[in-house]
Amino acid sequence: MRVIAGLAELKLVARVAQALNVTQPAISKQITELEEIVAQPIVTRDRNRLFLTPIGERLADHARAVLAQIDRAAFDIEAMASGVSGSVQVGAVSSVAPSLLPGAIALFKSSAPQSSVSITEGHFVSLYPLLETGQIDLLIARIWHPTEIAEVAQAVLFEEPIVVVTGRDHALAHQERVTWAQAATCPWILPQANSVARRAVDAMFAGHGLVPPTNVVASSSLSLNLEVLRQMPVLGLFPRSQANAHAARGDLVILPLDTAGLLSQARCFWKPEAVETNGSVDLFRRCLLQVARGKTIPFG
Repeated sequence: MRVIAGLAELKLVARVAQALNVTQPAISKQITELEEIVAQPIVTRDRNRLFLTPIGERLADHARAVLAQIDRAAFDIEAMASGVSGSVQVGAVSSVAPSLLPGAIALFKSSAPQSSVSITEGHFVSLYPLLETGQIDLLIARIWHPTEIAEVAQAVLFEEPIVVVTGRDHALAHQERVTWAQAATCPWILPQANSVARRAVDAMFAGHGLVPPTNVVASSSLSLNLEVLRQMPVLGLFPRSQANAHAARGDLVILPLDTAGLLSQARCFWKPEAVETNGSVDLFRRCLLQVARGKTIPFG
């Protein structure tokens, strides 16, 4: 299973062998055995690269699902055996919280039922001072220009595009082609003026040679923004996964505008001493990585 999942991701036998710490002939032998089991080719070769056949792709999907479940079981058992208890304070931006935190909280509570977790929503500028003073243990935010921060550790959780959305009755919702010049003349829902996200949005408009919108509702609440989008002819920004879900229900329309990676990367920030001295903080951090990346982050 790890071989076929590795082939799907890495494409080269040499890379898979290195990742699994085995020889290349061993990987080739595994491929042959897999093809004998399914009685169908699972790879095609083009020079030194391997490409999965449709059957190989389906097998890789199943392999990833099984491996994730095995890793999840190992994670649960080891976390419960560690006897972690205590509390963790988490600060998160609203564009990340709905998609990441429910799964992380569920995993955390199943692994350490005696521990407690508290969530504070805000934007990076408002939450970072709380991390500095120890009022929150972990900070989860979307990043514009990643930089190192003294005495603060950080890890990438995931990357997800931000998309432009509007209500289904907006005039632009019915156009196959929309330009940024058109969008700039519309009313918008945007993050607060003093936030990192707002500065990133302003820079994006400036990059298109446009003045940022001035007819703005400033809000970082996705639930509020959704209702405003339904009731007013405004444009807004949503994480792609949530935008897709609302678009499928007919609540929103995703506009064909390229945001060029705007705030697409989400990171977790923490002070190393908090993780070292509080088992609950360390466990919740690992739960975040487990949910975000779909693989176990080993203890120790």
